[in-house]
Amino acid sequence: MTFRSALATWTGRLTYLSLTKVLHRGGTSLPGMVATKIDPNVLQTLSDRYEVVLVTGTNGKTLTTALITRVLREKYDRVITNPSGSNMIQGIAGTILAAKQPKKGEKVLVVLEVDEANVEMVSLQLKPQAFVLTNIFRDQLDRYGEIYTTYDKILRGIRKFPEATVLLNADSPIFLREKLPNPIINFGFNHVPATEDQRAPLNTDGILSPTDDSILSYHFRTYANQGFYFSKTDDFKRPELDYAVTKINQLTPRFSNFDLDGETYQIEIGGLYNIYNALAAYAVGRWLGVTNDQIHHAFESNAQIFGRQELIHVGDKEVTIVLIKNPVGANQVIDMMKTDPEPISILGLLNANYADGIDTSWIWDAEFEDLMDMNVQAIATGGERYRDLYVRLKMAGFGDHPYYPDLNQVVDAIQKMPTKRVYVMATYTAMLQLRTKLAQKGFIRNKKMGDA
Repeated sequence: MTFRSALATWTGRLTYLSLTKVLHRGGTSLPGMVATKIDPNVLQTLSDRYEVVLVTGTNGKTLTTALITRVLREKYDRVITNPSGSNMIQGIAGTILAAKQPKKGEKVLVVLEVDEANVEMVSLQLKPQAFVLTNIFRDQLDRYGEIYTTYDKILRGIRKFPEATVLLNADSPIFLREKLPNPIINFGFNHVPATEDQRAPLNTDGILSPTDDSILSYHFRTYANQGFYFSKTDDFKRPELDYAVTKINQLTPRFSNFDLDGETYQIEIGGLYNIYNALAAYAVGRWLGVTNDQIHHAFESNAQIFGRQELIHVGDKEVTIVLIKNPVGANQVIDMMKTDPEPISILGLLNANYADGIDTSWIWDAEFEDLMDMNVQAIATGGERYRDLYVRLKMAGFGDHPYYPDLNQVVDAIQKMPTKRVYVMATYTAMLQLRTKLAQKGFIRNKKMGDA
């Protein structure tokens, strides 16, 4: 280790300790920012101490990472992770520096959520043993561009490590656009009988065959561009699956019950889309030798995931925070809320900061009209761009409704909503801001969750 990297490591850890022990604040971005400012390659000097699994894709990174970590902790004594969604190079550096360092000669497992545009940078420093690919949908066009540009950003990191195993969602056809030399593990859904021919809706992204860019057909779709696809112009089709969802038993807002390879599992979170995240964790666990019984135990533990269907009691209200950031994700959240048999209230919080994506036009492609078919007793909007979401929900059929520019107003408004169950649909920084307000008012007790 050079003097520069040693100084960066020491300064990063000191910054973290100052934040947590002296100022009683959380967060890993600032320590990582300080360390990488001193030595941009600080992680490279530490990489030989770790076995690294990188998780990336548009939706589901945080929950997939959390579930993988839970699964692996059933077998491994220590697993380091970044649970709060701080997934760029500074946050990842801070996560590594904040964790208890491995003993001499010890290898520690690290499971990291990584921003799509940061995959190459993080990979070059940490030399991953595996990549987990969730999906790619249109998201933050100002940062990523279209979906094929996003995938190319991910591929730049994977191409550097042809020996690393790639565990990919084979239901997403974009991941088959390039034949990789890496060992490949495919996971997906085989939960319904195949039909002859289905087409995705006309405005669906990512439904072109990688062989000739013809429009793909489907034996079945799960949602968006995902499912059992095939081409009518040549022999391209979804590859054989190594691990699969073989049955969906029950979907509720509080849990999902399903079969993986013929055996029943349950996760304490709702939504079809979250079963994909559990499947990815199952695939990683099986690959690394975790037993089925251990995976059962990991899935059924009741620990909440930061900002992802997090259930918080605010007075007598059961408040569920769900992250939305693009049309596909918002539509899946709406579908999840449809499984709630109780009357509900909805609060939408829209920000447009860098981490959210500064272009809010995506809200016009989300199917907010579907909320009109649900038992919604009250709806309100807030956040820094509340006006945009107010207009969108008004046009969806809700007419004039309350709006709250100030987050203090939001917390008070939640407690006055007419139903016991309240769903907060929030973009990333709006979710963080709301959690901070709820913590300040004593409704959330923050915990350190990154290491074991």
